[in-house]
Amino acid sequence: MYVGIDVGKDKCRAAIMDHEGHITDEFDFSNDHEGIAHLCSVLTMDDRAVMESTGPYWLNIYDRLEEVHIPVMLANPLKTRAIASARIKSDEIDARILAHLLRADLIPESYVPSKDMRDIRSLVRHRLSIVKVRTMVKNRVHAIVDRNGLKYDFSDLFGKAGMQWLMKLELPSSMDRLMLSNHLTHVESLNEQIARVDEEITARASVDEDVRLLLSLTGVSIYTALLIKSEIGNIGRFPNYKRLVSWAGLAPSLHQSGSVEYHGNITKQGSRMLRWIMVESARVASIHDPRLRSFYERVKGRRGDQKAIVAVANKMLKIIWFMLTRREEYQSTNRKMYAKKLNHMDG
Repeated sequence: MYVGIDVGKDKCRAAIMDHEGHITDEFDFSNDHEGIAHLCSVLTMDDRAVMESTGPYWLNIYDRLEEVHIPVMLANPLKTRAIASARIKSDEIDARILAHLLRADLIPESYVPSKDMRDIRSLVRHRLSIVKVRTMVKNRVHAIVDRNGLKYDFSDLFGKAGMQWLMKLELPSSMDRLMLSNHLTHVESLNEQIARVDEEITARASVDEDVRLLLSLTGVSIYTALLIKSEIGNIGRFPNYKRLVSWAGLAPSLHQSGSVEYHGNITKQGSRMLRWIMVESARVASIHDPRLRSFYERVKGRRGDQKAIVAVANKMLKIIWFMLTRREEYQSTNRKMYAKKLNHMDG
């Protein structure tokens, strides 16, 4: 049987189809433990299931079907809709259409990392969300300081000396003083949360051989290496570096008309997180890595800073593919800095 599952936050719809394309059963079930258990009780290990990647709501269903050894696929919603509109002429993708596409072997499958890798993804993304909140709170502190025309000569306003100055600061407005105190307490709390998350990140990274290789690349920290690994997963799923660069959305778009080809901006399609962290790493590497800095300067002279940074990110991702595929360290690694990273990770 072919089982199409239309996933919703609270309620889901399942359509079960036979080899001839006839619907043998249809039912709604709740997206909770009881409803998913009912779905599993109806299916067997000989059935195949498919669902769309709908926010985070598919995860529990997917994990439970895997646990009971029912083959399940995750469909790419954008590609699935394009195929369905061309093949089946429907305005929406529902459980029946997913079952039809599965029976016809027309499901464009999305990559689903292992549960352990999904846990690591959640961990590194959780850290990013806390950092974003901390940045927002720090900006509010800066606004209060600027509004009161205060000057300081700290390189880091939120370092030890800067925080002491802020805590003792006397302001004309009692309201500003109250808000500043609250913001500073919030910053300290967020710093503690980030420190706890960093401990877990370091522990996870220390037992991953891919992370150890990635740390040899300039511009890649422990956090960056684990984020890259969590997004890429098994490097073997990319047969060449072009596939990896394209999946990250760092490949230039191609416009072709007859014999004329035009390469435009990067596609920005694929892993948004991997694209973001590679650009951030490229900014560091273009300063501290002689080889990549030389490349950056050449591109910058022709196309400007932003395009040069993206070109460095593209190049670094190619290097990462070769490093992970060949199991080799970065050839131009800074040995002293690499050793420092490893010592920090191993405690």
